[in-house]
Amino acid sequence: MGSANYSPDSSSPLSRRDLLSAIGSGFGLLGLTGTLSSGAPLARRPHFAPKAKHVIYLFLNGGPSQVDTFDPKPALTKYHGQPAPSGNLQTERKTGALMASPFSFRRFGESGLEISEIFSELGQHADDLCIIRSMHTERPNHEPSLFMLNCGHVLPGHPSMGAWLNYGLGTENQNLPGFIVLCPGLPVIGPQLWSSAYLPAIYQGTHIPNQETDPEKLIPHLKNNWLPTEQQRRQLDLLSSLNRIHLQREGGDPQLEARIESLEIAYRMQSEALDAFDLSKEPEAVRARYGDGPFARGCLMARRLVERGVRMVQVYFGDGQPWDNHDDILTHRKLARQSDRPMAALLADLKSRGLLKETVVMIGGEFGRTPSVEVSGLVKFQNGRDHNNHGFSMVLAGGGIRGGLAYGATDEFGFQAVDKPVHPHDIHATVLHLLGLDHTRLTYRYSGRDFRLTDVGGKVIQEILA
Repeated sequence: MGSANYSPDSSSPLSRRDLLSAIGSGFGLLGLTGTLSSGAPLARRPHFAPKAKHVIYLFLNGGPSQVDTFDPKPALTKYHGQPAPSGNLQTERKTGALMASPFSFRRFGESGLEISEIFSELGQHADDLCIIRSMHTERPNHEPSLFMLNCGHVLPGHPSMGAWLNYGLGTENQNLPGFIVLCPGLPVIGPQLWSSAYLPAIYQGTHIPNQETDPEKLIPHLKNNWLPTEQQRRQLDLLSSLNRIHLQREGGDPQLEARIESLEIAYRMQSEALDAFDLSKEPEAVRARYGDGPFARGCLMARRLVERGVRMVQVYFGDGQPWDNHDDILTHRKLARQSDRPMAALLADLKSRGLLKETVVMIGGEFGRTPSVEVSGLVKFQNGRDHNNHGFSMVLAGGGIRGGLAYGATDEFGFQAVDKPVHPHDIHATVLHLLGLDHTRLTYRYSGRDFRLTDVGGKVIQEILA
Protein backbone atom coordinates (compact mmCIF):
# COMPACT_ATOMS: atom_id res chain seq x y z
CA MET A 1 0.00 0.00 0.00
CA GLY A 2 1.15 3.53 -0.66
CA SER A 3 0.34 6.81 1.00
CA ALA A 4 1.36 10.43 0.63
CA ASN A 5 4.05 11.66 2.97
CA TYR A 6 4.51 15.07 1.39
CA SER A 7 3.63 18.37 3.00
CA PRO A 8 4.71 21.41 0.98
CA ASP A 9 2.83 23.71 3.36
CA SER A 10 0.71 23.41 6.47
CA SER A 11 -2.21 21.77 4.65
CA SER A 12 -2.51 17.98 4.66
CA PRO A 13 -2.59 15.94 1.43
CA LEU A 14 -5.95 15.37 -0.22
CA SER A 15 -7.65 12.07 0.35
CA ARG A 16 -8.65 10.13 -2.72
CA ARG A 17 -12.30 11.00 -2.14
CA ASP A 18 -11.49 14.70 -1.66
CA LEU A 19 -9.45 14.63 -4.83
CA LEU A 20 -12.33 13.15 -6.77
CA SER A 21 -14.67 15.82 -5.44
CA ALA A 22 -12.21 18.55 -6.31
CA ILE A 23 -11.73 17.50 -9.91
CA GLY A 24 -15.40 16.78 -10.73
CA SER A 25 -14.52 13.40 -12.09
CA GLY A 26 -16.35 11.41 -14.74
CA PHE A 27 -16.01 9.15 -17.76
CA GLY A 28 -15.88 10.38 -21.32
CA LEU A 29 -13.96 10.21 -24.58
CA LEU A 30 -13.29 6.50 -24.28
CA GLY A 31 -10.97 6.53 -27.28
CA LEU A 32 -8.31 8.20 -25.11
CA THR A 33 -8.20 5.70 -22.28
CA GLY A 34 -4.82 4.38 -23.34
CA THR A 35 -3.30 7.74 -24.20
CA LEU A 36 -4.08 10.39 -21.64
CA SER A 37 -3.50 9.72 -17.98
CA SER A 38 -1.65 12.46 -16.20
CA GLY A 39 -4.00 15.08 -14.90
CA ALA A 40 -2.81 16.50 -11.59
CA PRO A 41 -4.18 18.70 -8.84
CA LEU A 42 -3.76 22.42 -9.26
CA ALA A 43 -0.42 23.95 -8.37
CA ARG A 44 0.77 23.30 -4.82
CA ARG A 45 3.09 25.40 -2.73
CA PRO A 46 6.74 24.34 -2.96
CA HIS A 47 8.91 23.92 0.12
CA PHE A 48 10.60 27.28 -0.50
CA ALA A 49 10.66 30.05 -3.09
CA PRO A 50 11.57 28.50 -6.44
CA LYS A 51 13.78 29.91 -9.17
CA ALA A 52 12.06 27.86 -11.86
CA LYS A 53 8.59 26.54 -12.65
CA HIS A 54 9.17 24.12 -15.52
CA VAL A 55 11.60 21.52 -16.84
CA ILE A 56 12.37 20.62 -20.46
CA TYR A 57 14.47 17.46 -20.70
CA LEU A 58 15.99 16.88 -24.14
CA PHE A 59 17.02 13.24 -24.01
CA LEU A 60 19.60 12.06 -26.55
CA ASN A 61 18.81 8.39 -26.06
CA GLY A 62 21.48 5.86 -26.86
CA GLY A 63 24.44 7.53 -25.18
CA PRO A 64 26.19 10.43 -26.96
CA SER A 65 29.97 10.48 -26.78
CA GLN A 66 31.30 13.11 -24.38
CA VAL A 67 34.72 13.28 -26.08
CA ASP A 68 33.04 14.11 -29.39
CA THR A 69 30.55 16.67 -28.07
CA PHE A 70 31.22 18.55 -24.82
CA ASP A 71 34.49 17.23 -23.32
CA PRO A 72 37.55 17.92 -25.52
CA LYS A 73 40.57 15.70 -24.93
CA PRO A 74 43.80 16.69 -26.77
CA ALA A 75 45.50 13.61 -25.28
CA LEU A 76 43.34 11.43 -27.52
CA THR A 77 44.95 13.02 -30.56
CA LYS A 78 48.42 12.59 -29.08
CA TYR A 79 47.87 8.91 -28.22
CA HIS A 80 45.57 8.02 -31.12
CA GLY A 81 45.95 4.36 -32.09
CA GLN A 82 47.86 3.51 -28.91
CA PRO A 83 46.71 1.62 -25.82
CA ALA A 84 45.62 3.78 -22.90
CA PRO A 85 48.67 4.10 -20.57
CA SER A 86 46.56 3.20 -17.56
CA GLY A 87 44.58 0.49 -19.35
CA ASN A 88 40.95 0.57 -20.43
CA LEU A 89 38.24 0.55 -17.82
CA GLN A 90 35.75 -2.29 -17.83
CA THR A 91 32.80 -1.55 -20.11
CA GLU A 92 30.09 -3.68 -21.68
CA ARG A 93 32.09 -4.85 -24.72
CA LYS A 94 35.70 -5.25 -25.74
CA THR A 95 37.59 -2.08 -26.68
CA GLY A 96 41.04 -1.49 -28.14
CA ALA A 97 43.30 1.49 -28.72
CA LEU A 98 42.47 5.11 -28.00
CA MET A 99 40.69 6.93 -30.82
CA ALA A 100 40.90 10.67 -31.41
CA SER A 101 37.69 12.56 -32.06
CA PRO A 102 37.07 13.14 -35.79
CA PHE A 103 35.47 16.47 -34.84
CA SER A 104 37.24 19.68 -33.89
CA PHE A 105 36.41 21.73 -30.81
CA ARG A 106 36.30 25.51 -30.56
CA ARG A 107 35.67 28.10 -27.89
CA PHE A 108 32.29 29.83 -27.82
CA GLY A 109 30.99 32.97 -26.17
CA GLU A 110 32.66 35.26 -23.68
CA SER A 111 33.08 32.29 -21.36
CA GLY A 112 35.15 30.42 -23.96
CA LEU A 113 33.40 27.10 -23.35
CA GLU A 114 34.83 24.41 -25.63
CA ILE A 115 32.16 22.61 -27.64
CA SER A 116 32.39 20.30 -30.64
CA GLU A 117 31.86 21.65 -34.13
CA ILE A 118 28.87 19.36 -34.54
CA PHE A 119 27.03 21.47 -31.94
CA SER A 120 28.17 24.86 -33.25
CA GLU A 121 24.66 26.39 -33.16
CA LEU A 122 24.14 25.29 -29.58
CA GLY A 123 27.60 26.74 -28.92
CA GLN A 124 26.24 30.20 -29.75
CA HIS A 125 24.44 29.95 -26.40
CA ALA A 126 27.58 28.96 -24.47
CA ASP A 127 27.20 31.77 -21.96
CA ASP A 128 23.84 30.31 -20.91
CA LEU A 129 25.12 26.72 -20.67
CA CYS A 130 26.52 24.77 -17.75
CA ILE A 131 28.37 21.71 -19.03
CA ILE A 132 28.78 19.07 -16.34
CA ARG A 133 31.73 16.98 -17.49
CA SER A 134 31.95 14.62 -14.53
CA MET A 135 28.73 12.62 -14.71
CA HIS A 136 28.89 8.94 -13.76
CA THR A 137 26.44 6.16 -13.06
CA GLU A 138 26.48 2.53 -11.97
CA ARG A 139 25.89 0.40 -15.06
CA PRO A 140 27.31 0.34 -18.62
CA ASN A 141 24.13 -0.91 -20.29
CA HIS A 142 21.07 1.00 -21.42
CA GLU A 143 18.23 -0.25 -19.25
CA PRO A 144 19.60 0.44 -15.75
CA SER A 145 21.18 3.71 -16.86
CA LEU A 146 17.93 4.88 -18.46
CA PHE A 147 16.10 4.04 -15.26
CA MET A 148 18.70 5.92 -13.21
CA LEU A 149 18.63 9.10 -15.30
CA ASN A 150 14.84 9.10 -15.50
CA CYS A 151 13.69 7.50 -12.26
CA GLY A 152 16.64 7.71 -9.84
CA HIS A 153 17.06 3.92 -9.52
CA VAL A 154 18.75 1.27 -11.66
CA LEU A 155 15.80 -1.12 -11.29
CA PRO A 156 12.27 -0.71 -12.67
CA GLY A 157 9.26 0.03 -10.52
CA HIS A 158 10.01 3.60 -9.41
CA PRO A 159 8.35 6.89 -10.42
CA SER A 160 9.92 9.07 -13.07
CA MET A 161 11.27 12.54 -12.38
CA GLY A 162 8.29 14.09 -14.16
CA ALA A 163 5.87 12.10 -12.00
CA TRP A 164 7.65 13.31 -8.85
CA LEU A 165 7.43 16.92 -10.04
CA ASN A 166 3.76 16.49 -10.86
CA TYR A 167 3.17 14.98 -7.42
CA GLY A 168 5.13 17.67 -5.60
CA LEU A 169 3.99 20.77 -7.45
CA GLY A 170 0.80 19.93 -9.31
CA THR A 171 -0.06 21.57 -12.60
CA GLU A 172 -0.68 25.17 -13.61
CA ASN A 173 -3.08 24.20 -16.39
CA GLN A 174 -5.95 21.80 -15.80
CA ASN A 175 -6.64 21.58 -19.54
CA LEU A 176 -3.33 19.86 -20.29
CA PRO A 177 -1.40 17.03 -18.61
CA GLY A 178 1.26 18.18 -16.16
CA PHE A 179 3.93 15.87 -17.62
CA ILE A 180 4.16 15.25 -21.37
CA VAL A 181 6.62 12.98 -23.18
CA LEU A 182 7.30 13.50 -26.89
CA CYS A 183 8.89 10.66 -28.84
CA PRO A 184 8.07 9.47 -32.37
CA GLY A 185 8.13 5.86 -31.23
CA LEU A 186 9.43 4.38 -27.98
CA PRO A 187 12.92 4.53 -26.48
CA VAL A 188 14.37 1.37 -24.98
CA ILE A 189 12.13 0.29 -22.06
CA GLY A 190 9.38 2.68 -23.13
CA PRO A 191 6.52 3.76 -20.81
CA GLN A 192 8.30 2.68 -17.62
CA LEU A 193 10.55 5.73 -18.14
CA TRP A 194 7.63 8.09 -17.52
CA SER A 195 5.66 5.90 -15.14
CA SER A 196 4.24 7.04 -11.82
CA ALA A 197 4.90 3.53 -10.37
CA TYR A 198 3.67 3.56 -6.74
CA LEU A 199 2.68 7.24 -6.84
CA PRO A 200 -0.99 7.75 -7.72
CA ALA A 201 -1.42 6.97 -11.41
CA ILE A 202 -2.68 10.48 -12.23
CA TYR A 203 0.95 11.68 -12.04
CA GLN A 204 2.37 9.52 -14.82
CA GLY A 205 3.53 11.03 -18.09
CA THR A 206 1.39 11.36 -21.20
CA HIS A 207 3.22 9.98 -24.23
CA ILE A 208 2.54 11.78 -27.53
CA PRO A 209 4.07 10.02 -30.57
CA ASN A 210 5.18 13.19 -32.34
CA GLN A 211 5.92 11.78 -35.78
CA GLU A 212 2.67 13.35 -37.06
CA THR A 213 2.36 17.03 -37.98
CA ASP A 214 -1.45 17.29 -38.02
CA PRO A 215 -2.55 17.79 -34.38
CA GLU A 216 -5.74 15.77 -34.97
CA LYS A 217 -3.57 12.81 -36.02
CA LEU A 218 -1.04 13.52 -33.27
CA ILE A 219 -3.78 13.07 -30.65
CA PRO A 220 -6.41 10.91 -32.37
CA HIS A 221 -10.00 10.77 -31.13
CA LEU A 222 -9.64 13.95 -29.09
CA LYS A 223 -12.52 15.74 -30.79
CA ASN A 224 -16.02 14.39 -30.42
CA ASN A 225 -17.58 14.79 -33.86
CA TRP A 226 -21.04 13.66 -32.77
CA LEU A 227 -21.88 15.58 -29.59
CA PRO A 228 -21.45 19.29 -28.79
CA THR A 229 -19.45 20.25 -25.71
CA GLU A 230 -22.56 20.97 -23.61
CA GLN A 231 -23.97 17.48 -24.13
CA GLN A 232 -20.60 15.88 -23.39
CA ARG A 233 -20.50 17.82 -20.13
CA ARG A 234 -23.95 16.55 -19.16
CA GLN A 235 -22.84 12.97 -19.85
CA LEU A 236 -19.72 13.42 -17.76
CA ASP A 237 -21.67 14.92 -14.86
CA LEU A 238 -24.11 12.03 -14.87
CA LEU A 239 -21.35 9.45 -14.99
CA SER A 240 -19.47 11.36 -12.31
CA SER A 241 -22.42 10.98 -9.97
CA LEU A 242 -22.60 7.24 -10.68
CA ASN A 243 -18.88 6.84 -10.15
CA ARG A 244 -19.01 8.63 -6.80
CA ILE A 245 -21.78 6.30 -5.66
CA HIS A 246 -19.67 3.32 -6.77
CA LEU A 247 -16.57 4.58 -4.94
CA GLN A 248 -18.51 5.32 -1.76
CA ARG A 249 -19.90 1.80 -1.82
CA GLU A 250 -16.75 -0.09 -2.85
CA GLY A 251 -14.03 2.12 -1.39
CA GLY A 252 -11.01 3.78 -3.01
CA ASP A 253 -9.50 2.30 -6.15
CA PRO A 254 -6.37 4.17 -7.34
CA GLN A 255 -6.53 2.76 -10.87
CA LEU A 256 -10.19 3.65 -11.26
CA GLU A 257 -9.61 7.13 -9.86
CA ALA A 258 -6.71 7.67 -12.27
CA ARG A 259 -8.87 6.49 -15.19
CA ILE A 260 -11.66 8.84 -14.14
CA GLU A 261 -9.28 11.79 -14.04
CA SER A 262 -7.62 10.84 -17.32
CA LEU A 263 -10.98 10.87 -19.06
CA GLU A 264 -11.95 14.12 -17.42
CA ILE A 265 -8.77 15.78 -18.60
CA ALA A 266 -9.36 14.35 -22.05
CA TYR A 267 -12.65 16.24 -22.11
CA ARG A 268 -10.96 19.45 -20.95
CA MET A 269 -8.15 19.04 -23.46
CA GLN A 270 -10.56 19.62 -26.32
CA SER A 271 -10.44 23.31 -25.52
CA GLU A 272 -6.64 23.66 -25.60
CA ALA A 273 -4.64 20.64 -26.75
CA LEU A 274 -5.22 20.94 -30.47
CA ASP A 275 -4.14 24.57 -30.33
CA ALA A 276 -1.03 23.75 -28.25
CA PHE A 277 0.16 21.09 -30.70
CA ASP A 278 -0.73 23.00 -33.87
CA LEU A 279 2.67 24.23 -35.06
CA SER A 280 1.11 25.82 -38.14
CA LYS A 281 0.09 28.66 -35.83
CA GLU A 282 3.75 29.54 -35.36
CA PRO A 283 5.23 32.14 -37.77
CA GLU A 284 7.06 30.53 -40.65
CA ALA A 285 10.31 32.19 -39.55
CA VAL A 286 10.05 30.54 -36.13
CA ARG A 287 9.45 27.10 -37.61
CA ALA A 288 12.39 27.59 -39.96
CA ARG A 289 14.69 28.34 -37.01
CA TYR A 290 13.83 24.99 -35.44
CA GLY A 291 13.99 23.01 -38.69
CA ASP A 292 11.95 19.92 -39.49
CA GLY A 293 11.75 16.39 -38.16
CA PRO A 294 10.29 14.85 -34.99
CA PHE A 295 12.98 16.18 -32.64
CA ALA A 296 12.77 19.71 -34.06
CA ARG A 297 8.98 19.69 -33.78
CA GLY A 298 9.30 18.26 -30.26
CA CYS A 299 11.51 21.16 -29.18
CA LEU A 300 9.05 23.70 -30.56
CA MET A 301 6.13 21.87 -28.95
CA ALA A 302 8.04 21.89 -25.65
CA ARG A 303 8.22 25.67 -25.73
CA ARG A 304 4.51 25.95 -26.55
CA LEU A 305 3.64 23.57 -23.72
CA VAL A 306 5.67 25.22 -20.95
CA GLU A 307 4.28 28.62 -21.85
CA ARG A 308 0.85 27.08 -21.30
CA GLY A 309 1.83 25.89 -17.83
CA VAL A 310 2.88 22.26 -18.38
CA ARG A 311 5.22 21.36 -15.53
CA MET A 312 7.63 19.07 -17.40
CA VAL A 313 8.14 18.18 -21.05
CA GLN A 314 10.56 15.46 -22.05
CA VAL A 315 11.61 15.20 -25.70
CA TYR A 316 13.34 11.97 -26.71
CA PHE A 317 15.53 12.26 -29.79
CA GLY A 318 14.00 9.29 -31.54
CA ASP A 319 12.75 5.74 -31.53
CA GLY A 320 15.03 3.14 -29.93
CA GLN A 321 18.59 4.29 -29.18
CA PRO A 322 19.83 6.40 -32.12
CA TRP A 323 22.96 7.74 -30.37
CA ASP A 324 24.24 4.21 -29.68
CA ASN A 325 27.04 4.37 -32.26
CA HIS A 326 29.13 1.25 -31.67
CA ASP A 327 30.22 0.92 -35.30
CA ASP A 328 30.95 4.45 -36.47
CA ILE A 329 31.20 7.59 -34.36
CA LEU A 330 30.85 9.68 -37.52
CA THR A 331 27.12 8.94 -37.25
CA HIS A 332 27.15 11.55 -34.48
CA ARG A 333 27.53 14.25 -37.14
CA LYS A 334 24.31 13.16 -38.86
CA LEU A 335 22.46 13.02 -35.55
CA ALA A 336 23.77 16.45 -34.55
CA ARG A 337 22.41 17.94 -37.78
CA GLN A 338 18.96 16.91 -36.55
CA SER A 339 19.42 18.15 -32.97
CA ASP A 340 21.83 21.11 -32.91
CA ARG A 341 19.57 23.67 -34.60
CA PRO A 342 16.35 22.84 -32.69
CA MET A 343 18.13 22.87 -29.31
CA ALA A 344 19.68 26.25 -30.10
CA ALA A 345 16.36 27.59 -31.38
CA LEU A 346 14.60 26.42 -28.22
CA LEU A 347 17.07 28.25 -25.97
CA ALA A 348 16.80 31.42 -28.09
CA ASP A 349 13.01 31.21 -28.13
CA LEU A 350 12.72 30.66 -24.38
CA LYS A 351 15.10 33.53 -23.70
CA SER A 352 13.35 35.99 -26.01
CA ARG A 353 10.00 35.25 -24.32
CA GLY A 354 11.35 35.52 -20.78
CA LEU A 355 10.78 31.79 -20.21
CA LEU A 356 14.40 30.64 -19.89
CA LYS A 357 14.75 32.18 -16.44
CA GLU A 358 11.86 30.02 -15.19
CA THR A 359 12.59 26.84 -17.18
CA VAL A 360 15.39 24.37 -16.48
CA VAL A 361 16.61 22.85 -19.74
CA MET A 362 18.45 19.52 -19.48
CA ILE A 363 20.37 17.96 -22.39
CA GLY A 364 21.99 14.52 -22.24
CA GLY A 365 21.69 10.76 -22.56
CA GLU A 366 21.88 7.76 -20.25
CA PHE A 367 25.70 7.53 -20.31
CA GLY A 368 28.69 8.42 -22.48
CA ARG A 369 31.06 6.45 -24.67
CA THR A 370 34.58 5.09 -24.40
CA PRO A 371 37.57 7.10 -25.65
CA SER A 372 38.87 3.79 -27.03
CA VAL A 373 37.57 2.11 -30.17
CA GLU A 374 35.19 -0.81 -29.87
CA VAL A 375 36.64 -4.04 -31.29
CA SER A 376 34.06 -6.60 -30.20
CA GLY A 377 32.86 -9.14 -32.71
CA LEU A 378 29.46 -7.44 -32.72
CA VAL A 379 30.62 -4.43 -34.75
CA LYS A 380 31.08 -4.57 -38.52
CA PHE A 381 33.08 -1.37 -38.82
CA GLN A 382 35.60 -0.54 -36.10
CA ASN A 383 35.22 3.23 -35.88
CA GLY A 384 32.79 3.46 -32.99
CA ARG A 385 32.80 3.58 -29.21
CA ASP A 386 31.35 1.35 -26.51
CA HIS A 387 29.11 2.46 -23.63
CA ASN A 388 30.85 4.36 -20.83
CA ASN A 389 29.16 4.93 -17.48
CA HIS A 390 32.38 6.00 -15.72
CA GLY A 391 32.42 9.53 -17.11
CA PHE A 392 30.14 11.54 -19.40
CA SER A 393 28.60 14.98 -19.88
CA MET A 394 25.27 16.67 -19.33
CA VAL A 395 24.25 20.21 -20.27
CA LEU A 396 21.98 22.40 -18.13
CA ALA A 397 20.63 25.87 -18.83
CA GLY A 398 18.09 28.37 -17.51
CA GLY A 399 16.00 28.30 -14.34
CA GLY A 400 18.71 29.52 -11.96
CA ILE A 401 21.66 27.65 -13.52
CA ARG A 402 24.98 29.50 -13.90
CA GLY A 403 25.86 29.93 -17.56
CA GLY A 404 29.26 29.83 -19.23
CA LEU A 405 30.49 27.16 -16.84
CA ALA A 406 32.26 23.82 -17.23
CA TYR A 407 31.86 21.89 -13.98
CA GLY A 408 33.94 18.87 -13.00
CA ALA A 409 36.26 16.87 -15.23
CA THR A 410 37.11 13.44 -16.52
CA ASP A 411 40.68 12.13 -16.75
CA GLU A 412 42.95 13.21 -19.63
CA PHE A 413 41.33 10.69 -21.98
CA GLY A 414 37.71 11.30 -20.97
CA PHE A 415 37.19 7.84 -19.50
CA GLN A 416 36.41 8.44 -15.82
CA ALA A 417 35.07 11.32 -13.72
CA VAL A 418 37.95 12.43 -11.49
CA ASP A 419 37.15 16.00 -10.42
CA LYS A 420 33.87 16.86 -8.68
CA PRO A 421 32.05 13.67 -9.71
CA VAL A 422 28.30 14.16 -10.24
CA HIS A 423 25.78 11.35 -9.86
CA PRO A 424 22.27 11.49 -11.39
CA HIS A 425 20.95 11.79 -7.82
CA ASP A 426 22.83 15.10 -7.58
CA ILE A 427 21.25 16.31 -10.83
CA HIS A 428 17.79 15.38 -9.59
CA ALA A 429 18.39 17.01 -6.21
CA THR A 430 19.58 20.19 -7.91
CA VAL A 431 16.68 20.42 -10.36
CA LEU A 432 14.15 19.78 -7.57
CA HIS A 433 15.87 22.51 -5.54
CA LEU A 434 15.52 24.99 -8.41
CA LEU A 435 11.80 24.25 -8.47
CA GLY A 436 11.52 24.90 -4.75
CA LEU A 437 11.55 21.30 -3.54
CA ASP A 438 13.81 19.73 -0.92
CA HIS A 439 14.61 16.31 -2.37
CA THR A 440 14.85 14.78 1.12
CA ARG A 441 11.31 15.92 1.98
CA LEU A 442 9.60 14.96 -1.26
CA THR A 443 8.73 11.40 -0.24
CA TYR A 444 5.99 8.83 -0.63
CA ARG A 445 5.35 5.95 1.74
CA TYR A 446 5.03 2.66 -0.05
CA SER A 447 5.36 -0.90 1.23
CA GLY A 448 6.51 0.30 4.64
CA ARG A 449 9.20 2.68 3.44
CA ASP A 450 9.46 6.35 2.50
CA PHE A 451 10.71 6.50 -1.10
CA ARG A 452 12.10 9.50 -2.93
CA LEU A 453 13.53 10.32 -6.36
CA THR A 454 17.08 10.50 -4.99
CA ASP A 455 16.80 7.27 -2.97
CA VAL A 456 19.21 7.75 -0.03
CA GLY A 457 21.72 9.93 -1.91
CA GLY A 458 21.92 13.17 -3.79
CA LYS A 459 23.20 16.63 -2.97
CA VAL A 460 22.40 20.01 -4.46
CA ILE A 461 25.33 21.21 -6.59
CA GLN A 462 25.58 24.71 -5.16
CA GLU A 463 28.49 25.74 -7.42
CA ILE A 464 26.35 25.62 -10.56
CA LEU A 465 23.54 27.78 -9.17
CA ALA A 466 23.33 31.40 -10.29
